[in-house]
Amino acid sequence: MGRKNWLFSTSPQGAEANSIFMTVIETAKANGLDVFKYLKTLLERLPQLPDFATSHQYQAYLPWNIDLDAD
Repeated sequence: MGRKNWLFSTSPQGAEANSIFMTVIETAKANGLDVFKYLKTLLERLPQLPDFATSHQYQAYLPWNIDLDAD
């Protein structure tokens, strides 16, 4: 997955952010999810969690637990 994608990581922090983002994408693909729909759902729902959300609350958004059709 990396190769030429790493060329756009101009700093160690950028490389780390890039690797996290690609890991989320590849995990969604491995679980048979529509990547665009999954990312859209995460970006819409995660900010709605309380400031001190529990790990149990975050687990609902893992690719193998999430229901992308629920609103």
